[in-house]
Amino acid sequence: MDVCAGGYRVVSEAGATAESSPRLPFPPVVMGIAGASGSGKTTLAAELARELNGVYFPIDNYYRDLSHLPFSERVKQNFDDPALIESSLLAQHVAALARGEEIERPLYDFATHTRVRGRTEPIRASDFVLVEGLFALYYPELLPLYQFSVYIDTPDDICFERRMKRDTVERGRTPESVRAQYETTVRPSSMSYVRPSSSHADLVIEGTAALDWKVEQVLGEMKKRGLIRVTR
Repeated sequence: MDVCAGGYRVVSEAGATAESSPRLPFPPVVMGIAGASGSGKTTLAAELARELNGVYFPIDNYYRDLSHLPFSERVKQNFDDPALIESSLLAQHVAALARGEEIERPLYDFATHTRVRGRTEPIRASDFVLVEGLFALYYPELLPLYQFSVYIDTPDDICFERRMKRDTVERGRTPESVRAQYETTVRPSSMSYVRPSSSHADLVIEGTAALDWKVEQVLGEMKKRGLIRVTR
């Protein structure tokens, strides 16, 4: 089946056309995109979702609800530890999207480090689902769900510079607090969990390259693998 998606077509072996069946192809193309904090993974995943008319699916929504802890204790948690993500629910939801189903994704309040009680966000599967996050290639239960996976390899000093700029300009933090967090939790966790997960990637790309070149590399490799067919 060839199904139009933002100028590209999903390729499968059903032999029918999009006009003959209104349902999603089975399964949709699920991609994992990982990299260290500041690597550029979010920008790349969002741009690929736009190019492919797909679902951008950050895993940050699956941080565990810490409402059982006092706020003073919540802020002390290491949010760069993969244990803080509810990976079982994440994998369950990605598997449902891979089957073409709709899910109710949790809403997370990053200011209070809690889930929004009683509210979820409906997410419907698309031809492409782009799962993005620090640990997108870390959890074993996620890996079999991907048809394609990408790791963005960016030097640590560049990652730090980008994080410093983001946190001071966009989040109003002091340079001292950003540096302290980076040295005590961000970088150690990256070295222990994130960077080793690059071994699970089908494609490793240079994070300092221009965005359009990174997008071209990913789409080119997907085309080689028969995951998309360019129609424009």
